[in-house]
Amino acid sequence: MNKKGFIVLGMVLLVLLSSQSVFAEDITIGVLCPDFNDQFFNVLYGGIEQYGEENENVEVKLVDATNDAIKQLSQAENFAIQGVDGMILIPVDTVSMDPIMDVANNNDIPMVVVNRYFDGIDKVDSFVGSESIQSGIMEMEYMNENILKGKGNIAIIKGVLGHEAQIKRTEGNMKIIDQYDDMQVVLEGAGDWQRAKAMRLVENWLQKDVKIDAIIANNDEMAIGAIQALKGAGKIDEIDVAGVDATPLALEYLSSGELDVTIFQDAAGQGYTGVETIVKIINGEEVEERVWVPFEVVDAENYKDFMAK
Repeated sequence: MNKKGFIVLGMVLLVLLSSQSVFAEDITIGVLCPDFNDQFFNVLYGGIEQYGEENENVEVKLVDATNDAIKQLSQAENFAIQGVDGMILIPVDTVSMDPIMDVANNNDIPMVVVNRYFDGIDKVDSFVGSESIQSGIMEMEYMNENILKGKGNIAIIKGVLGHEAQIKRTEGNMKIIDQYDDMQVVLEGAGDWQRAKAMRLVENWLQKDVKIDAIIANNDEMAIGAIQALKGAGKIDEIDVAGVDATPLALEYLSSGELDVTIFQDAAGQGYTGVETIVKIINGEEVEERVWVPFEVVDAENYKDFMAK
């Protein structure tokens, strides 16, 4: 090999070694979690931790905001002081996240938002989640095609009012309901994503002189609350129930026939992809501004396929 060839080879080796050193460098990710007691989010956190277990050079630090937006801001500030390489934000709410995003931007720390979409999210590097309106459409389509057949009185249990998922899932429900003159919403209220609140809401509904054919919930926890209220009133065989998320407990209710359908939102997939995305950003790779993880319909016929997921 001539002298020029050795120089070129040396430069190639230098680039390769430099690249390897960048990608082998230890990376610390601060994960801002809304609530450690939520079943759906616990599955999502599992996906985050799985990535860390599979990649020894990546450490993920999860902190619980206990559904307190001010506490979540303080946790973001602490991560900045610790000098984390990147942050993942799963917002407590979707109306007061600007200060948290500012913490990341002011400290030149890349940030990826996972699961909960909100206005102003363009201030972060990427969003990883599922397109909420599709879950609402799929949920109501299933109920109409398999149970209601274009007619019936619908009660809708909403998540926290103003949350993107609450707005879009309900909008998706209404896109199907509005197509039929003999299908109407007769009751609606907020269960704030929580089982106990949804149970109390449905208990109050059952005291009213209003016929209900189906309860459509924005998530599984509220669907389960509805089921518990129906069982307590002895009406579980009279009213059909739908949810979103395909949580492990929801799959049990599908197996018993008390829940008619849920829409699988790949929580673990969102968590895993969220870490994968922030690591790519830290390593200088280009990523999409929106990374969509698709939904799937889960019913009594296929729920066993989703238990491992």
